[in-house]
Amino acid sequence: MKTYTDQEIIQLISQAPTVELGFRVLMANYQERVYWHVRRMVYSHDDANDIAQNTFVKIWQNLAGFRFDSNLYTWIYRIATNETFDFLRKKKRYVFSPLGDYRDELKKNLEDDNIFDGDAVEKELQKALLNLPDKQRIVFNMKYFDEMKYEEMSSILGTSVGALKASYHHAVKKIEKIFKED
Repeated sequence: MKTYTDQEIIQLISQAPTVELGFRVLMANYQERVYWHVRRMVYSHDDANDIAQNTFVKIWQNLAGFRFDSNLYTWIYRIATNETFDFLRKKKRYVFSPLGDYRDELKKNLEDDNIFDGDAVEKELQKALLNLPDKQRIVFNMKYFDEMKYEEMSSILGTSVGALKASYHHAVKKIEKIFKED
C-alpha cells in the first residue's frame, strides 16, 4: 500500500467521494502507533485493542468536525489519550473497591503480559512508571517512548509547555528515586 502523508490523508477525508478511503489510510498509518500509545498506559493487550478501536470509532464519528487546519497527528493522539484517561477513570471508579487500587491491576497486566518483549530493565521501568500519577506517566511516555516535542504534547494534552516540562522532570526524579531504592 502506498504511504500517505497527513496532508494527503486530510485531502482524502475532506472530499465525500474519498472519505472512506481516507479513513482506511488514516487507520493504516496510525493504528499501530495509537495501539502502543494506549498500551503503555493500560498494560493489557485486550484493553489497548478495545481503547484503540473506540478511538478510531470516535475519529470516524467526528471526521465532519475535524478542522482541516489542525494537525491530524495531534488530533488522533488527543482522542486516543482522552479515551485512555476515560478508561482509567472508569476502572478506578467501578472496578475496584476503596480498598483496592487500579494500579495493582495494571501491574498484574504487566507481569502477566506474554506479548511484552522488553528486557528486565524495560519491565522494571514499566513497573516504576506505575508509581507515577497518570498525567506524569503519559507525559513521560510521550517524551521518552514517542519522542514527542513539548509543543506537540501541549496540543494533545491541552497543557502548557512549562507544566509539561515540570511533569516530565518530576516523573524522571521519581523514577530515579525508585531505581536507587531497589
